[in-house]
Amino acid sequence: MDVEGEVPAAAAAAVANGLGSAEPSPAPIAAEQLDVEAYAAQYTGRTRLGRLLFIADRCGVEAVELEALRMAYDEIKRGEDTMFHRDVALKIKDRLGPRYLLDQAWADSVNRRAEHRKEKLESELNGYRTNLIKESIRMGYNDIGDFFYAHGHLSDAFKSYIRTRDYCTTSKHIVQMCMNVILVSIELGQFPHVSNYVSKAEQTPHTLEPIIVAKLRAAAGLAYLATKKYKFAARKFVETGPELGSNYSEVITPQDVAVYGALCALASFDRSDLKSKVIDNINFRNFMELMPEVRELVNDFYSSRYGSCLEHLEKLKPNLLLDIHLHEHVETLYMDIRHKAIIQYTLPFISVDLNTMAAAFKTSVSMLEKELAALITENKIQVLLDL
Repeated sequence: MDVEGEVPAAAAAAVANGLGSAEPSPAPIAAEQLDVEAYAAQYTGRTRLGRLLFIADRCGVEAVELEALRMAYDEIKRGEDTMFHRDVALKIKDRLGPRYLLDQAWADSVNRRAEHRKEKLESELNGYRTNLIKESIRMGYNDIGDFFYAHGHLSDAFKSYIRTRDYCTTSKHIVQMCMNVILVSIELGQFPHVSNYVSKAEQTPHTLEPIIVAKLRAAAGLAYLATKKYKFAARKFVETGPELGSNYSEVITPQDVAVYGALCALASFDRSDLKSKVIDNINFRNFMELMPEVRELVNDFYSSRYGSCLEHLEKLKPNLLLDIHLHEHVETLYMDIRHKAIIQYTLPFISVDLNTMAAAFKTSVSMLEKELAALITENKIQVLLDL
């Protein structure tokens, strides 16, 4: 049977243990202020592991790196992914003492149990297929998908979840299939599949539960973010309902929704949309209350307190560069936000005093002059510079 949307072999290999891409690591980021334990506690499942490893790879501070690796090691030993265990143990490199070495005996034991479990699940599924029991076949593929997922075989999990589609008999079954495919696709970094299966779930004939709608909006936001469609991403994040809460912690937290949504909105929304869709949006405002710094920078931007807004952004930047979904977009979003701030500042004026404006933006006159000249050249602003 052909499986729709096969995961490319190179991508599957590059992200065999989920979450992210095969891109080379950029320069390390100093992140002494990051509370790794508090951060990781917000998440569950594989995304917690993926985020911890991402922090360890990128942080540039050995104490933070080792704390992230220690937590990842402990978390893995409570699960069944022996490949992930090996990867983390090799990254630790004997730096955390004898307790945090590669535990080959544990891995062998887990793998033996896994082989027996896999044989049992496949035997049961073959029986269901022989007897043409449609619902049992669906559940059998689902169980095999869960098995592969738990053991870190994400490409195989993806295929098994997809195969349940032909045996779905209710809208609830279709939605479950879509949510499973979305989860694995996010971890594989296959965001076209995320968008595709969000749409499939939304097109089911019956009304979706509010919690499912909230999860789909958040997942769609991640897919748009990954493809740099920041305005669409912003719309999805700001439309995410309060039902999300901690119910999608295997993917995203309310704090993430606040940060991703606010930054994408600041970079792409016009002033009217920023007011109506963000500031006056009670549901999204409640998300932002969880991140006071984000709330303040949005209010500062709208109130033309650009220097304060940019200061808040700089304070957030080190941690945002350690975010598994946001890191590669930070520089672009920050530049877009800064340019929008400059453009909005100049709108009421025929000419601007560079000294006054530089003070407002807490930057040097020479740096500001270069930015303004570039924006004038691009015909984004029309203003005379008063030197």
